[in-house]
Amino acid sequence: MRAGFLILSIATMAFASMSGAAFAEATPPPPANKRNCQNTVPFQRWLADFKREAIAEGIHAATIDEAIGGMTPDMSVVARDRKQGFFSQTFIDFYFKLATNGREKMGKSYLQRYKSIFDRAEQQYGVPGAVITGFWALESDFGGGMGNLSVMRSLVTLAWDCRRGDFFRNELKAALKIIERGDLTADQMIGSWAGELGQTQFLPQHYYNYGVDYDGDGRVDLIRDIPDIIGSSANFIASMGWKRGEPWLEQVRVTKELPWEKADLTVLLPRSQWVAWGVEGVGHKLPSDDLQASLLLPMGRSGPAFLAYNNFRVYTQWNQSLTYATTAAHLAARMAGAPNLSRASGNVPSLGYEQTKELQALLKRRGFDVGEVDGKLGAGTRKAVKEMQIKLGFPADSYPTSELLTALRGRS
Repeated sequence: MRAGFLILSIATMAFASMSGAAFAEATPPPPANKRNCQNTVPFQRWLADFKREAIAEGIHAATIDEAIGGMTPDMSVVARDRKQGFFSQTFIDFYFKLATNGREKMGKSYLQRYKSIFDRAEQQYGVPGAVITGFWALESDFGGGMGNLSVMRSLVTLAWDCRRGDFFRNELKAALKIIERGDLTADQMIGSWAGELGQTQFLPQHYYNYGVDYDGDGRVDLIRDIPDIIGSSANFIASMGWKRGEPWLEQVRVTKELPWEKADLTVLLPRSQWVAWGVEGVGHKLPSDDLQASLLLPMGRSGPAFLAYNNFRVYTQWNQSLTYATTAAHLAARMAGAPNLSRASGNVPSLGYEQTKELQALLKRRGFDVGEVDGKLGAGTRKAVKEMQIKLGFPADSYPTSELLTALRGRS
């Protein structure tokens, strides 16, 4: 979800408030025709079919029987995945709740304590240590909040459930392969309800494919082994296209007059162009050079502003929530020495969940493709908002306001 505020399930936010765990946007949503489906296949029949399928793909029957034989679905996991209660948080509220001074301090202390490992990972993969610690802080509070559920049972449940069964069948197979490789036992796989593992919350396929035995003890342990956590995280981040030696995000100041329609992650321009339009660095002079950057306004033109560089795309691949991605990226910048977030005007009115649904419905009625009317300010809704702002002569910063909603009501 690309949004100026994050819509979270109540259950997810309760976990996030403890540890900054990964959110639903880290996994693909269910297809539209399966969002409200009902399970009709008896679990034991499904389990027998899955076992045959996994054996055909080379997983040993003994591994399957020991890990998930006799297991029953956890219906609380199904309930969490289907949770329909939502509330909204602005980017600023979310940021200051999770990107705390304590997490910044802990990240900096880790960078010093494990400097040789971070240096080795950066030399090998090109990923700065601060980028890793930024994710580490938000995903599990440096191991303090990895979850307390059986990952195998959660994966079995989600693979059986009709909503995202195909996706989680593959994750379950990957988890079984992790066991066969000797990295973890099923009993050691304690994590989140969504099946994520370790201190940087890897899905099993990512764990299996990008996990690195960075201390040479013969196994990949992302739950307890600090070198493995650092090396594996660097490997995974590099796999998403991280550019060695390039920046990722920095906060900037913007003028009151700007071609706001250019403030879009799909628009990359040289820094010299942003400087020519009056964009300034915070605490330093912004270089007027050819480095490509997008102007990112998660709360519109009156909220915090950022230049997002090519490496920022890795953050939105890690988690589709623009709020999460921006928070993780700026926290990493702080751990690398940048100042804390400036709130800009700080007083940016935001639409709530029901208002956003109404806005989406009004835009959809006028022919805009907003996707599902779900109260989430995703990429489609932001694009439609921008086009409507241009049509009405409003500053086209892609951020919906009560003024825009009022104007749409008057034209319906």
